[in-house]
Amino acid sequence: MLSAVEPDTRELTVAALQLESQDDVAANLAVVRDLVGRATKRGASLILLPENFAFMGKEADKRAIAEVVSVEGSPADGPIMRELRALAIENAVTLIAGGMPERSDDELRPFNASVVVGRDGRVAARYRKIHLFDVEVGDGHTYRESASTCAGSTPEVTVVGGVTVGLSVCYDLRFPELYRALVDRGAELLTVPAAFTLATGKDHWHTLLRARAIESQCWVLAAAQGGLHPGGRRTYGKSCLIDPWGDVLAQATDGVGLVVGTVDLGRLATVRRTLPSLGHRRL
Repeated sequence: MLSAVEPDTRELTVAALQLESQDDVAANLAVVRDLVGRATKRGASLILLPENFAFMGKEADKRAIAEVVSVEGSPADGPIMRELRALAIENAVTLIAGGMPERSDDELRPFNASVVVGRDGRVAARYRKIHLFDVEVGDGHTYRESASTCAGSTPEVTVVGGVTVGLSVCYDLRFPELYRALVDRGAELLTVPAAFTLATGKDHWHTLLRARAIESQCWVLAAAQGGLHPGGRRTYGKSCLIDPWGDVLAQATDGVGLVVGTVDLGRLATVRRTLPSLGHRRL
């Protein structure tokens, strides 16, 4: 445990992948493999994948590719979990695979799960998306995620490289109480894999991400879908890394790509010490 005067020197190099996923699992995973390799060469030891990284098609079609998520590899692994385990081991990195279909007790409605795969290929943590996207945003599409997805119920954190990481998925970003719960569990870095629509992203993406960073006094790493997907769906992109003061330190350009940056826990400690809002909470 660090003393009050001892500086926090922990650092973690992280990456967020930005994809334009389609409805072909094998093709999507091939793009993921390439980008993970590029991120690893740039020194990343934690790599975040966006929501729907393996499949971006009709919501109802996700049930056909939903997989069992077990701690260790097993014959029950499907192609998505096999690839995630292989990539983690081959590159000696931790992957946070944001938003993949995980089988539930309801055969018609899998979970939307953010799965943390350690560098040994084992599942270190799993978060099931709590808030489901049932909205009409005025882009010509109606979204009813709950019709094809089961909601989770439990906030989850995990530790990567000595840093406590809070897990969330996309629409969760609009619910600050979830991030309060993650901070109460020790979160220092918040991960937001997403597939924000173009209509909502252009107005709300950066505002919400910066707000979660500022109010939680945490680093925020956000990996997004960005581009055109089956059915004419368009996503906003702009994957980024934000510091605990709310400054955007790195951001992806349009299209497929990645963001790499360093999470500096000394910066987090300074922000929390000089503006101790977390300690001033009354409700």
